Amino acid sequence: MNQQYIFTSLTRISDLAEKEFTLKKLHRDKWQTGDYVVCKIVNAGSNTLFLELPNGRMRGVIGGESVVGVLGERFATLEATGTWQKVEDDLKMSILTAAGLLGKLTSKSVFIPNMMEVVYTGHTFRDRERLTMESFVVPVEEVPFNTPVILFVGTSMSAGKTTSARIVTNLFKLAGHRVVGAKLTGAGRFKDILAIKDVGADAVMDFVDVGLPSSIYPREKYQLKLRQLLNKISQQKADVAIIEIGASPLEPYNGDMAINAIREHVKCTILSASDPYAVYGLMEAFDIVPDIVTGIASNTLAGINMVDKLCKVKALNLIDSTTTKELKQILSSTTGFSL
Repeated sequence: MNQQYIFTSLTRISDLAEKEFTLKKLHRDKWQTGDYVVCKIVNAGSNTLFLELPNGRMRGVIGGESVVGVLGERFATLEATGTWQKVEDDLKMSILTAAGLLGKLTSKSVFIPNMMEVVYTGHTFRDRERLTMESFVVPVEEVPFNTPVILFVGTSMSAGKTTSARIVTNLFKLAGHRVVGAKLTGAGRFKDILAIKDVGADAVMDFVDVGLPSSIYPREKYQLKLRQLLNKISQQKADVAIIEIGASPLEPYNGDMAINAIREHVKCTILSASDPYAVYGLMEAFDIVPDIVTGIASNTLAGINMVDKLCKVKALNLIDSTTTKELKQILSSTTGFSL
């Protein structure tokens, strides 16, 4: 591996760490989402900050090191927003996610530490060709999507979707079923789909595998990428697909488009919610009636009763093992699979 650079997890679909490349500075008007670029760390931020490597491990940094990341956009409700399109003449950016998503910071929650600051060094090139995420996307055969889906949505980021997906994946694997895990929208982090792999999923994938650093992307182009991702899921010939919509469908990550693309195949919907009123709002906005509400809204009897009273849906705290029997019953009745 080339030790000259820190390769972040958004490079995991590439061979940048194994094969040589050159650097060339491009004017900002030639930059594009998905470009692989090298930046030098000028401010490491908090000592609690780490970078996610292509294998999913986390690595600390030292000021002055160079990072290979990707130009992209983030619009997180609870943490930070930013985009490469706002980069100024000083060519300074922030590392917007530990996965190496790069862009100018436009806002940040006071509850998270200062983010790493970097300065643009150049674009990666090989044989005079600019290297982008798209350069490493392997074409996939068009396959009809017919896989039964357990859909995980949330009222915001960090609402508990991945934790719930891990629990459900484990139940299906314990029952002997073939499971594919996928994240259709969000900002690229490898840890989310690795969490599904760690509990036994036979295969995992996300929008990074089809060349997107985040799913904030023009809708017509995202639709084509989504089709590629659904083809990859279909090729696994799984009994069930554990599919997560990152962030919230109301955020600009094209979550609504992703939900509509698989809606007719969804057998069970599990909604992770921060509070009962957020459940009501999401149900109204997206014409979704979840089979189960979980997350913070289900932490106490007060929250569970409010979800029932306000939304007329079942709330279960899935991390409480006493709810597992009822969870299995709901999953079996909605999907037809024996658990």
